[in-house]
Amino acid sequence: MRTALIVVATLAAAVVVDLISGLLIRRVAGGRYQWLLEPLRHACRRPAAAVLLVGALYYALPVEPAGWQRNLRHVVQLVLVVLGAWLVIKVLHVAEAVAFSRLPGDPVASRRIRRARTQIRPVRRLTVAVVTIVAIGLILITFRPVRLFGISVLTSAGVVGALIGLSARTALGNAFSGIQVAFADGLHVGDVLVVDGEWGRVEEVKLTNVVIRLWDERMLILPTTYFTERPFQNWTRNESRVVGKVQIHVDHTAELDDLRREARRLVESSPLWDRDQWVLQMVDSTPQTVVVEVQASAADGASAWDLRCDLREGLVGYLRDTHPQWLPRTRGQYQP
Repeated sequence: MRTALIVVATLAAAVVVDLISGLLIRRVAGGRYQWLLEPLRHACRRPAAAVLLVGALYYALPVEPAGWQRNLRHVVQLVLVVLGAWLVIKVLHVAEAVAFSRLPGDPVASRRIRRARTQIRPVRRLTVAVVTIVAIGLILITFRPVRLFGISVLTSAGVVGALIGLSARTALGNAFSGIQVAFADGLHVGDVLVVDGEWGRVEEVKLTNVVIRLWDERMLILPTTYFTERPFQNWTRNESRVVGKVQIHVDHTAELDDLRREARRLVESSPLWDRDQWVLQMVDSTPQTVVVEVQASAADGASAWDLRCDLREGLVGYLRDTHPQWLPRTRGQYQP
């Protein structure tokens, strides 16, 4: 009877607390903190009520039970640990969702915002993993035959740590690399990267891998260790503006001033140019041709790619239609 009364009273208290918390959030907090308290209440009301009920049941059972009550108390204790871990994980998910909702969703955002979006998710996943390991360790401690095993899980020491390190060294290496990538400030979500000749934008930075959306909408998934062990190009580390480069080969007789005027017309008439900078220069020469490079800036990597394609197409068409004699030719020396 005592146990039933305590459980019923706890259930009634949980209902009352839920109603009062909802009233306080709507009336007292108003719109100032509602963006945090409302999702926290909706996500945690069930696990919090379950923790209260199971905790009350655990408290109502005798401290030194005998027979079947001992097994019941042990089962309730295990359920309480699982529900507590569930509640903490729910809080972490809400914190992540609220943090993302407070950040602009524009992928071409400021460097500070991109860095925050990159760091939040790996931290949440790491803390969830820590909470899960702690819950497993607490559960194992309650069993006398494997109590030492549970202690070694909690302290990450001894034979268990060695076995985990040997059997999952790749996964652990990727996990630690994910934390390093998130906080080393080398890349952020939304950055434009060139990896092994592939151009794309960082879609997601996970704990063990990085997802890159390539220019042709393919998804390139690389382990995080790649970005700590091998070089890569980051076009938008400090700002989203990108300078695109186009190289064409022309004959030695080509007039660069004429090409420069046409390149200027193409650049200034393009809506993709950000009106910041452009230049045409001879950057190299070969026995048969000279290499002309056009550089023009754009607002982001995607615009720079399209601008490069337009400039290349326009210059080649201009040479073909107006000055075909400037196209590359193969010369031979006449021997009498």
